Parts: sequence; structure tokens; C-alpha cells
Amino acid sequence: MMTQSYWCERALLRDGWADAVLIEVDLAGTIATVTSDTDPGDADRIGGIVLPGMPNLHSHAFQRAAAGLTERRFSGTGVDDSFWTWRQVMHGFVIGLTPEDNQAIAAQLYVEMLKAGYTAVGEFHYLHLDPDGKPYADRAEMSHRIASAAEQAGIGLTHLPVLYSVGGYGGVEPNDGQRRYILEVEDFLNLVGGLISTHADDPQVRIGIAPHSVRQVPAAPLAAALDGFTELLPDGPIHIHAAEQVKDVDDHVTYAGARPVAWLLDNADVDRRWCLVHATHLDNDEVSGLARSGAVAGLCLTTEGNLGDGLFPFPDYLDAGGAWGVGSDSHVSVSPLEELRWLEYGQRLISRTRNIAASGTGGSTGARLFADALAGGAGALGRPIGAIATGKRADLVVLDPDHPQLFGRSGDTLIDALIFSGNANPVRHVLCGGRWVIRDGRHAAEDQIAAAYRTAMSRLMAASL
Repeated sequence: MMTQSYWCERALLRDGWADAVLIEVDLAGTIATVTSDTDPGDADRIGGIVLPGMPNLHSHAFQRAAAGLTERRFSGTGVDDSFWTWRQVMHGFVIGLTPEDNQAIAAQLYVEMLKAGYTAVGEFHYLHLDPDGKPYADRAEMSHRIASAAEQAGIGLTHLPVLYSVGGYGGVEPNDGQRRYILEVEDFLNLVGGLISTHADDPQVRIGIAPHSVRQVPAAPLAAALDGFTELLPDGPIHIHAAEQVKDVDDHVTYAGARPVAWLLDNADVDRRWCLVHATHLDNDEVSGLARSGAVAGLCLTTEGNLGDGLFPFPDYLDAGGAWGVGSDSHVSVSPLEELRWLEYGQRLISRTRNIAASGTGGSTGARLFADALAGGAGALGRPIGAIATGKRADLVVLDPDHPQLFGRSGDTLIDALIFSGNANPVRHVLCGGRWVIRDGRHAAEDQIAAAYRTAMSRLMAASL
């Protein structure tokens, strides 16, 4: 098979930094060979410092359009403002969202992700039905719109259709916003099976499932969905929200007699296929059990901060050897660097110490955070990504070495500077699946994509007034 060759002066490989690196990529967008300390020959010379693209393991694309719209005090004192009041606003926002809106918002978001250095996204996808809670003529219409948006932008996609069975614990009826999410297990598995067939030969797309949470999917439909999906795709990714709020934990103890993560570990075959998103409120047994399972903790720091969720027990989880990655969730920020920075800063604030994530004396905090997030994100998305290595997708992020944030830095000190020394974006070019999608900070289709986004937002904002 023919290859395209790229040569860079310096790159972060799986085993560390390397100089004079030649990367050969096959026509399907997979890395065929990686050779260091070699001449460029006829290869395309990449200026700058080359890193693996970062996986974004948790996204609700439609929420990009609502970022900033929930920052008004819900009550007189503000003490009653919480995730639960935010959730009411969010469910109301999706009532009138059309398939065209869905694609326009997702495409805009995915371009923003690529420009920030995310090269793959796990789309935790709720919107299956029309505003009246009825199926579209093509029952996978909204999922196809997400896949089309990812193709427009050129980002790698792990599409995770959501199973949402009830409005809440105890079989509560869904509200007007939630009725667009509700599917019976059989319909859900038929939708997932069709998507698996549609994208079977596309190396840029992976299909998984996302039982929303133990709050929204009781034990019986959860078991049926897991069994059915395992028959369809035995190694497919499984994502679920878990223990995001203290109320989630308290309510699950009331209804099921156990904490939600403990219940999952006891009642489902939680393993490396799984990503438990947030998992904010864990006790010591849950920390060690989740780490042992091989599942990935999906941490979304900017959203968790925005919603007042709390802080994940990060140091204990690191000590237990747990896998983790980051996501932008509600997209109040679309920056992997900010997610990593606030993962570390949150722990510094509560412990009043520094360099929580560093591996031993002299270890680099930034390098540890970056490496762990690459590995955990790749595992959660179930795709061969997260490293510049043979057999991995050619997802490369090229940084500007003359950017003030990075100038004069090298090696792991450069990663420390990248995460902890500013908010300007030093990403210059992005190659995703062997295709240049960002060149000199721009996407080739960004004007067209932005225009469609503005059209969708104009309609949505007018309808909300």
C-alpha cells in the first residue's frame, strides 16, 4: 500500500521525545512506520513540535449552543442553584432542535476541538426522536447528522447512542425535554446495530453505547442493553454517567441500597470497555474497585466546575493505578489544556500542595497528565489512537515552537509550559487520520461551517425569546 511520509525535527513518541522523526502513513490514515534519527529524504517536512492528538472522551455536542445561557441566578440567594436547576434549562433548550441544527452545532464544535488539539471525540448522543417524541423516518437521522458533522470537520468519532429509559429513579415519567431521548431497548439495539453496519469499514468511526446512568436506566433494561450490545460488538465501548452529584449517590442508596459505582461494579461486567464519566463521588472501596476493573474514569473538569459537581478523588485514584482521560462535556471550554490544568489545580486547592500528578521526585506534572490522558482517552474511545506509533491512526498536532508560551522550552518542560503557562493556543497544524484538517490555525471549511452554525443559533435564540 502506498504511503505518505512526514518528517519532523522533534516529536513525542510512545517512549519519549525523539529527534529527526520520519512518520509513514498509509492511504487509510494509519501509521505504517515511525523512525527516529533519520534523514527526511522526500518526506513532507513538518515545521514545529509534533504531539499525538488528544482524545476527547465525553461530548454532548448540542450543549455547545447553550454554553453561557445558564449563568443567571435561579433563586434569590443562589444557594438553590445547582446541577438540577441547570438540567431544567438544558432539557428545555433541546425541545426545538432540528436535525439540521444538530449537524451545524456539532460541526462547529468539532472544528473548535481540532483547532485546540483534540483529534477524536466520544459523542454521548441523546437526541434520537423528534420534538414530539416520535421517531424520524430514518430512525438514526440524528446519529447520521453527528457522523456527517464529524466527516465535515475531519475529526475521529466514537459515536455513543444513549439509552434513556425513564425520567428518573423510581420510574419517573420523562419531562418534555427528555421525551426526545427515550427508547425501548429493542429499538435502541436496532439503531446501534444499523450504525455498526453503516460504519463497519470506516476507520474514522467507532460505534459504542451509552446507557445514560443508573438513574435513567434501571437494572433490567441496563442488563438487556449490555447483553445485546455485547452480541453485536463484543469489544465495543460502553460509557455511562456515574456519581456526578451527591444527590445521585444518595438517591441510588435509597432506591437500590448501594452507591451507584459500587452497584455497577457488583452488577455489571465493568472492564476495559467501560468509561465511567465523572465518577466524582467515590468512597475508598469504589476508588480501588474502579481502578482494578480497568475501566476509564472520564473527567470533565470545566463542566464539573461549571455545574458545581465536586472534585474527583484524583490522588487516591492515581495511587490505585486507575486509568483516566478528559472530555469537554457541555463545552463551556473546548481546550484539553484547560481540562488538564484544572484537574491538577483543583487538587492543589483542596490539599494546599503542588505537583499532585508528578511521578516521583523530579517528575514532570504536565508530562504525566498528558500521557495518562492520551492513554485513557484512547482506551475509552476504543480506537487505535493516542500515540505516534505503528498501527495507530495518524493524528498529529503540530505546535509552534516560537510561540511565547513555548519558546526556549524543550522535552517535558515544554509540556509543563503548554499546560501551565497561559491560555493562548500554540496549535499550528493538525493532521487527523492522515489528512490535514488544520493548517496555520484554520480549517478549510470553517467559514461555511460557521455560517451554518450562525443560522442555527439565530433560529434557536429567536425561538427561546
